[in-house]
Parts: sequence; C-alpha cells; structure tokens
Amino acid sequence: MAEKKQKTKKSKKYSITGDTIKINGKFCPKCGAGIFMAAHKDRNACGKCGYTEKK
Repeated sequence: MAEKKQKTKKSKKYSITGDTIKINGKFCPKCGAGIFMAAHKDRNACGKCGYTEKK
C-alpha cells in the first residue's frame, strides 16, 4: 500500500491575535493570493506552477 503524504495544517500558515489575522507563509507571485509556496532550507517553491526562489 502506498503511504499517505502529510499535508501542512492551515493552522500553521495563519496566526490569530485578537481581531487580526497574520499570514505566516509566502504567496506565489505568479499564481497570486491563496497559493502558498513551500519553504525548503535553500529555496521557496510553488507546487502549482513550479516557480522557485533561492534563499
């Protein structure tokens, strides 16, 4: 059987303090708001379009 991939919980991408919501992740500049980039140790990468930024 194939193992299931673990997905990042959305609760880690946002933090709520009082009445304000802060976004902890980075959005993809090509795909727009709502598509987060994966944070690797040497790069940020979008899983949808493949856009990559070196750190």
